[in-house]
Order: sequence, then structure tokens, then C-alpha cells
Amino acid sequence: MTASLSRSSDMPTLFDSHRLGELTLPNRVVMAPMTRVRAAAGGLATPSMAAYYAQRATAGLIVSEGVQPSLIGQSNPGTPGLHTDEQVASWRPVTAAVHTNGGRIFAQLMHGGRVSHPDTTGMQPVGPSAVAAAGDVFTPSGPRPAPVPRALETSEVPEHARSYAEAARRAIDAGFDGVELHGANGYLISQFLSSNANLRTDRYGGSVTNRIRFAVEAVSGVVDAVGAARTGIRLSPGAGFWGVEETDVPELYSALLAELARLEIAYVHFEATADDDVLIALRRAWPGALIMNPVLPMGPKQTDRAEADRWLGLGADLISFGRAFIANPDLVERLRVGVPLAPVDEATYYQGGDDGYLTYSTYQYAA
Repeated sequence: MTASLSRSSDMPTLFDSHRLGELTLPNRVVMAPMTRVRAAAGGLATPSMAAYYAQRATAGLIVSEGVQPSLIGQSNPGTPGLHTDEQVASWRPVTAAVHTNGGRIFAQLMHGGRVSHPDTTGMQPVGPSAVAAAGDVFTPSGPRPAPVPRALETSEVPEHARSYAEAARRAIDAGFDGVELHGANGYLISQFLSSNANLRTDRYGGSVTNRIRFAVEAVSGVVDAVGAARTGIRLSPGAGFWGVEETDVPELYSALLAELARLEIAYVHFEATADDDVLIALRRAWPGALIMNPVLPMGPKQTDRAEADRWLGLGADLISFGRAFIANPDLVERLRVGVPLAPVDEATYYQGGDDGYLTYSTYQYAA
């Protein structure tokens, strides 16, 4: 069943301003986090990354690509980090370029957990349990089967929850306006939420209360470190990425949202990985700001103006666009004017270099 609402005159538009935490966003268009594997050796941000994000600074908010909070948390080769002083210094020109162009940018903190490989990090990946992810993971020598992770000891789990807070402090030092914890798509937080990747029998596994504990501890630590107004989280209810299953999606996410509401974080960022009815019920259960990504990540459909408007009508406060922002650095204006969106070249997503990264142009608008 798909719900829908007709637009009323008092319904917000994509181009209305919105207060998010301590920020006033000039519009409700969010650039979604997207891995582009353009970082330099050592997980350093680059001048090309500064140009890429600055080109898209007309977004109400930019959420960066996934940034690893620790070396063992790195999922893919070529991704940036926020766990060394050198990485912090490398990000400062990026955030400065966005701010110079009038934008706002949050860092997405992404611990890959079991979705990693020793060829990438030099270490055996860790996870809630010794259960391998489904499929191949990216390595410096190409795709390789996901290895069996080492199950974290109970005493080790808080250290990995704290890694998000430590990275959040570094993010603010690097000039980011806030951080988004990556709790979606089968990565570490999602693995703890899972009913098949998490087979633990301690305080972090089994019941819904226990399976949400890691997420709550990670978010709570970030709130303590940088403040609730600078903290968001991305979630993908029932997504199934990397073989993660959740058998009790409404109960699981309602319980998680209740705990997050107590922390008064700036926003929750949903992906459209469950039926509308489930997502709408979760929207009603969440009292704070909601960013909605209206299409399935990596699915056949891209978010367009009609789908964005539909979700604003269903209660979302902001709408995130992924692939459309890759090929359209001026996406906000294209949506406002109603001109066609340029197609994206999927072959350049992860190839490195500036081609397909800095080479998309803005639309030639009539004077």
C-alpha cells in the first residue's frame, strides 16, 4: 500500500528555509552522502574534494561521503578518515571552500565493521558476531569475498562506540558544521541492529533493547562530544544490504527513535528501504527533523522533484538527493527552474581522478 497526500498551500516547498539544529538552511535540498573514493594515501582529503563539495554548496546541507572514525573502521580503499591530525588538517580546506561558497557541511562518520578486508586495513575486520557479510567487498586489488569478522568482546564494544565521538570532535576541529552517524546500509551500527549479523547473548544482542544499545551509546557519545544540535544519524529500516536482516523493523526502529528523541539530536535521515506505511509510521514516532531520501540507494530510480514534493507532503522536513547531485552541481537551481537534470556516468563513480568528479557543468540558463 502506498500513501499519498495532495499538496496544500501551507505545505513547505523544497525552496523554503528550515532551521536545523543551530543552522538556518536556505532550502530543504540535502546532498546525500556518497562514496567517491578520491582520498589520497593515508585517508587524506584533497584539493579536488574541496572543489567537488564547493561546487555543490547551494544545497541546504551537504552530508559528506562516509569518513572512517578509525583505521579498523575503514570499509573501502580510497576513502577519507578523521582519526589522525593529518586527516583533520586535510579537511580544513574542504570545509573552508564550502563555507566560502555559502554552504554548510556535515561529516558522515562510517565504521564499516565486517564490511572490510585485511588487504584494505591490514587488520581482520570486527563485528558484533563472527558472521561474514554477503557478497564481495572492495579491496586495493579488486573485489574479494567478505571475510569472517572477529566478534568483539563485550569489553571492546564501548571503544568502537566511542570512536564516533572522537571522530566527531576531530570533524568540528576540521571545520564541519556537524556530523551524521552512518547507521544504515549494513555497516557497523546496522550490524548491531540486525537479527542475523548480531548473534550476541550479552547486553548488546538478543532483545530489541540490547540490539539498539550500540547505536544509542554511539549517538550519546557524539552528543556529549559536540552537542545534540550538531548530531544526526542515517538509518535504512529493513534494507538488507550486505546480507543484514531485521525481522522486527517497526518495533526495532520505534524503540531506537524513542531513545534518540531523548537525546534531542538535530535530525534522523531515512532511506526509502521499507514500505511507505512503515516509514510514515516511523515519521510519526519521531518528533524531530526528518531528512528523507525517497529512493532505494543504488536502485534504478533517481529522486526527482515529484518524489521530493510527495515526501514533503508526507511529513519530511528535508529531502536528500544522491546521484542527481553528482551530475548536477547546480541541482538546487535546476529543480527550482524546472530544467532537465544531466545524466550521471556510473562508470566514473569510483574510478578516481577528476573525470566524472569535477567535469560536470552547470546548466546554461537564459539571461
